[in-house]
Amino acid sequence: MSDIRVTAHVTPNPNTLKFLLDRQLFQSGTFNFETKESAKGSSLPYALFEITGIEGVMVGPNFVSVTKTPSLDWADVAEPIITTLKGVIANEDEYVDEALRVNHAASGSDSDDVAKIKSILDNEIRPAVAMDGGDIVFNNYTDGILTLQLQGACSSCPSSIMTLKMGIEARLKEEVPSLREVVQL
Repeated sequence: MSDIRVTAHVTPNPNTLKFLLDRQLFQSGTFNFETKESAKGSSLPYALFEITGIEGVMVGPNFVSVTKTPSLDWADVAEPIITTLKGVIANEDEYVDEALRVNHAASGSDSDDVAKIKSILDNEIRPAVAMDGGDIVFNNYTDGILTLQLQGACSSCPSSIMTLKMGIEARLKEEVPSLREVVQL
């Protein structure tokens, strides 16, 4: 267990820390768990929800973002989180239920605008957001309204609305003139 390196990084969300791992858990994408119930069958997030005060877990390819209740101090939960991460990673082969993976990539049935949106999200926006311990997932595009789901550190970040409107919406409008608005699911 001691050969697994875990480093904690602050995120723009004061209630979420990103725990960077020295190994890959899987190739790509993220898995978001908002409750202990949703984590059943996924050993890593389920074990983290066993820690009192954990409100959310997002597992990425080489990081885990953990959101705590605002009333707790990180000093109270950071060490148990790191210990749990090391324990599960050292003793398990599969950390999340792969059946929960959702494919958000562009498909042949997507309109040109949806394909452009998904491409920009996957190649530019999602990698940048992952650096802060979050993820942004395409949900729907109808009548010029793009609905995105914010996960991990982004889901309750104080600056998420500014990121959504001034960053993501502005960038996508450059490439997709029919886009009128970006909203959060």
